[in-house]
Amino acid sequence: MPVRLNDVRRFSLLFIMLASATVFLARTICCFGQAGSESSLSASQAQALVARALATELRTAQDTSHPMRYQLRKSTPRLTSTKEVLETKDGDVARLVSLFDKPLSEADEQTEEARLNTLLSDPSLQKHRKQGEEGDMAIVLRLLRMLPDAFLYTYSGSAAGPSGTIEKFNFRPNPSFNPPDFETQALTAMTGILSIDASQERVMRLEGHLEQDTDYGLGILGKLDKGGTIVIEQADVGGKQWRIAHFKMQMNLRILFKTKNIDTTEEMTQYSPVPANIDYRQGIQMLRTGSTGASGSNR
Repeated sequence: MPVRLNDVRRFSLLFIMLASATVFLARTICCFGQAGSESSLSASQAQALVARALATELRTAQDTSHPMRYQLRKSTPRLTSTKEVLETKDGDVARLVSLFDKPLSEADEQTEEARLNTLLSDPSLQKHRKQGEEGDMAIVLRLLRMLPDAFLYTYSGSAAGPSGTIEKFNFRPNPSFNPPDFETQALTAMTGILSIDASQERVMRLEGHLEQDTDYGLGILGKLDKGGTIVIEQADVGGKQWRIAHFKMQMNLRILFKTKNIDTTEEMTQYSPVPANIDYRQGIQMLRTGSTGASGSNR
């Protein structure tokens, strides 16, 4: 059987969702400790900080009232592409602007314009894309609600950050956690570091590592190999609006006898607000003209 795209996306989501998913882990912290005399927070202070920061992550993950336009540069061993992405009430729209860090050729530009024209003339295409986005979010939220017992945290101290103090926490699987389905199986094999911007109480960085192979369906349905890593970084992009700025994932994934080697780096830059409630056609027009149509009040 061929590898299904939804299967790949679902396994990838196990990691991508951790940027916002850790919000529910505020209730899982049953093992706070301090890692040496340099620690600046007591166990109770650390627990309170994580609870507040992760609660903010959940709230903002579900907030669609501050749409953005941004540039996405995605790099893999085979391809480097840059897109302009704009968030609309009908889902995201994007326009390819460069390949391998070079402007599009005339032929590639014509192909991209034809794709956008097709999208404009057939609303069902964007509707299908929006349904896919909503399906992904439903999976993420369902996984989030399974996480309260997934990890144990240990406070590991402070460091200086761009806007003040960064508080760091190590996390590891909770041995008492029994994953109810294959979608949460990888959580039993992940360890990592969570960094929180103390001044704004936001998750600034998450780094996760797969410490052992993870089988799905006794290894028949799929397998994630030991050694996979993920790094997600967030930043204040203006007006106290935080967005993902850096994402890197490396792992070997096998699904239904097919192997996929994932080595992806994404950089999100040039964030700017756009008006709320614009539709996808307006979004495409804005991408084509280079306008944002936004004022500071939309941040």
